[in-house]
This record gives sequence, structure tokens and C-alpha cells, in this order.
Amino acid sequence: MNIAIPIGIVEYSEIIENNYYFVDKSLMIKDFLNYRSKVTLITRPRRFGKTLNMSMMAEFFDIKKDSKDVFKDTNIMKTEYVSYINQYPTIFLTFKDANDTKEKVISYLKKQISNQYGYFSSELNSINMDIFEKKQYEIIINELLDNTATLENITDSLLFLTKMLYKYYNKKVMLFIDEYDTPFIEAHVNGFYEDIHGDLASVLSTVLKDNQYLELSMITGIQRVAKESIFSKLNNPTICTMADDQYSQYFGFTQDETKQLLEYFGLELNDEVKNLYDGYHIGNSEVYNPWSILNYANKRKLKAYWINTSANTMIVNAMKDADTSFNDEFESLIENGYLETNVNMETSFYEQSETDTLWGLFINAGYLTITDENEYEEYRIEIPNNEVVKEFKSLVASYLKVSSRLLSKLANSLLKENPNDFLKAYQDILLIPSYYDYESENSYHMLFLSLCLYLQGTHEPLSNREMGYGRTDIVLQSKTPRYPSYVFEFKYSKDEKDNLDKLADDAYQQIIREKYDAPLKGRVILIGFGHHLKKVAMKWIVRD
Repeated sequence: MNIAIPIGIVEYSEIIENNYYFVDKSLMIKDFLNYRSKVTLITRPRRFGKTLNMSMMAEFFDIKKDSKDVFKDTNIMKTEYVSYINQYPTIFLTFKDANDTKEKVISYLKKQISNQYGYFSSELNSINMDIFEKKQYEIIINELLDNTATLENITDSLLFLTKMLYKYYNKKVMLFIDEYDTPFIEAHVNGFYEDIHGDLASVLSTVLKDNQYLELSMITGIQRVAKESIFSKLNNPTICTMADDQYSQYFGFTQDETKQLLEYFGLELNDEVKNLYDGYHIGNSEVYNPWSILNYANKRKLKAYWINTSANTMIVNAMKDADTSFNDEFESLIENGYLETNVNMETSFYEQSETDTLWGLFINAGYLTITDENEYEEYRIEIPNNEVVKEFKSLVASYLKVSSRLLSKLANSLLKENPNDFLKAYQDILLIPSYYDYESENSYHMLFLSLCLYLQGTHEPLSNREMGYGRTDIVLQSKTPRYPSYVFEFKYSKDEKDNLDKLADDAYQQIIREKYDAPLKGRVILIGFGHHLKKVAMKWIVRD
């Protein structure tokens, strides 16, 4: 029987029993038992194996199962921790599909909890509950079965279940909650956060805080949310962000794991694969995006497979409300390819709307990665790989209120050295946003910096650099003789009566006068612009 590639398979037992390729992350169980943190939150991007790992943990501890066969030959079975297998009543919830409308989110959450009540129905029906427990049980069950969109009467539902399981087994409960923040994110993105976050936070905090029936718990998500309602009430929870070493090697594929997987399916871990999928840093571990590697092995085509829709929407919305300091740093990131700044990964942006929490969201969501930390406790952050660059293009397009198609057309017309197509694409872009977005030369500056993402393989951006006798606006320096370098100079007038052709010529003459192109070798295209709001004139001169 051939080993298959587990695309979209997130249940551990299904992968083992149906002969899918399996990357052994079972020593995560050993670390979990060694650390013994009452509550552990691990923040990781979407598609990094959170659900599969949580399913593995639940499978291992679940007292209702006999899991020795599905863990046969795994690393955990070679340790003394094998004695813990199937020894605890175990609750496993996943909120990964709690999305869309408020009604659908609440219905999904209720279904997840009611599924656990159904899973333990024989135990619950065998317990000799007192009169108060019976009444509470009745209220919870009626509310779980009620179609009304409310969580109000199930605040104690998970706490009650742990209490009853302890009463039945005389053992404390293991609790695993996968993608716990998805309903918070969906509520924030779709405008009903205030309606549900209090009740949902109460459901979680009630079962996690000082729960005498809880052995250990692990929660995964993109970020730490509802700090005032959940984690601030807990006693010393362990928070493992993308900057921490704890559990760093268990989410994503290491280089050795990636190499072995690709070789098994007849592929090579070469520079093309590394440039597209490598580059994520979690603590001191360097990892590949597992979703992308699996899809590449399956389809055998090097393309972008990773799309993070929910986080993308959240980031786009956050960028709209960001302050000036973020805008300046974002431009620096796009221009230089990296940024050194303060980062907060332990608070959600929409609860604490500051620049450092927004950068934390970028990192936890997988759009940026940490590559270093300096003496000022600032992180150096970068776009991890070329696959994420493609996602970043859509972020930049949203930031500029321009379509990715038009930005791509603008970049391609540069590479083809076609001034007419370039000017047409630029004019089309200028017609899209509000007049008020174009109030100075700087307004056009960021638009052209965005080309850095589209031309990163062919050109190196230089912005506001000293070249010749002065300081340039933007230079795109070619990395290969195949393409020319470009020097851009912007002129802007607030007077609609000004001659824009003359303004464009003035910009070109400034390039010549200040010798901005002097350090550039080979063919260079000198481009001067004259702007008034959405109107533009251009002078395009080739220097051989």
C-alpha cells in the first residue's frame, strides 16, 4: 500500500491508520509533561500543524481509547513517558471552523461543546449527581441544544464537564483547545466582537482558572486575545510565541524533516524550494511551512499554496487604523526588506492598538519572521520567503487602495521598458484612491516603493539615498545586466494651473544636475514626474 500525502488531514489517528506520510512530532508530549504548566498557550500561524498536534496530544492521553497501535514506533514510545498513554479523561475542542456570522460562530461553538458531552454521555449518565448538579446539567444541555445565538447559559459548561469526569474517573482532566482565537478574530473582522467576546471569554476562563479538576491544558491560536477576560485572570500561564524556544520544533517542518519528506516523494530540497518555503524562525528553530511543503510534494509544482484569509483581513483592517509611526516603519520594511523595531506578541492588536502589537500580529500570523534581536531589545523582522512576498503584495495593494493587478502591470511595464504602458498603468492607479491621498510627493513615494516587492528578484530599492550631489527620491538598481536600473524623481504642485510637462522636465533636469545616476552601471532609465492630485506627466529618458 502506497504512502499518501496528508493534504488537509488533521486527525492523528486517521493519518496513521490510513497510511499517510507522518512527520513524528510525538516528543512534544514529553515536553508537555516535563514543563507541567497548568495552562499553555502556543501562538502559531495558520496551516502550521496546530490542529494535528492537538489531535495527537488528545489521542495519546484519552482514557477512553487504546492508542498503543497508532503510536507504535513513534519517538514518545521509546521514552519512560509511554506510561502516560490513555491515562486521563481528555477533552479536545477545535474552534478552527468557527467563522462567518455571529449565529454560525455561536452554533459551531455550542456544537463543539455538545460533542464532548455526547462523547462522555455514558459516564455522565452513570454519575450519581446531587440535586444541584442535576439542575445545572439540565440547564447546560438545554442551552447547548437551543438554536438561539447565545452563550450566556453555558459559561460553566466546560468546568462542569471536568468536574463530572473527575467524579467518574477519580482522575483530573487533560484539556486541549485548538485555534481558540478563531471566533474572536471572526467576531472582530465581521463586527460582532462586543456581542460575544465576554461570554466566550467566560467559558474559557472559567474552565482554566483555578480549576481543581484540571490536570494540564494546552491552547493554540494565532495570538493572545481577550487579555482582560482570560489570561489576566490566570495564575502564571505559559505563553509560547514565535520568539520562544519552548515547543519551537514541533510546529512546521525542520530542514531535516523537509529534506526527508521531499526525497521520499522523489523531490530535492534545492535553493528554489528554500527561497519559496523556508525562512520562518520560531525561537532558535528554522522551519518550513508544512502546508506548502505537503502541497508541493503532492502537486510537484513550485507555487504559493499558503493563504491566511482571516489574518489577512484582520491585518488589512488594522493597517487602515495604524498611526504615523507604523506607516513610516512599514515603508522602511518594504524598502529595505527588514525592520528593527519593538514588537509585542503577547497582546492582540484590536485590544491594544499600538504599532508594536500590530508587528506582533504580522509575526504570529506568519507574514513576518524574527531573524535577530539587538542590544536595545528590538527585533529584526523580515518577510520570511518568496511565497509570503506574494501575500505581502496583496497587503500592500490594500494599504495603497490599489489592485494587485495594476501594481503587477506597472512593474511588468518597467521590466519590458515600455513607457506608454507604464504611464497608462500609473494613470489608472492614480484614478482609484481619494484625492486626499495625494497631498505631497511622499504620497507617490510609497506607491513606487511597493514596486520593490514586485521586482525583488531583479532590482534593489534605494530610497532617499545620497547619490551624486544630492539625495534621490527612489532608485531601483538592477541586480542583473538583463534589466536597466531606474531613477525616479517626483515633483508635485498644488496649483492645477501649473504645467505638468514642465514639472516632469524639472524633475528630470534635477536627476541630471545632481548626477543621481552616476553610481549606476549599465543601462539606466531616468524618469521625472510632474503631479497634481490624480494628474501626471512623465519624462522617460534612457541613458546607455
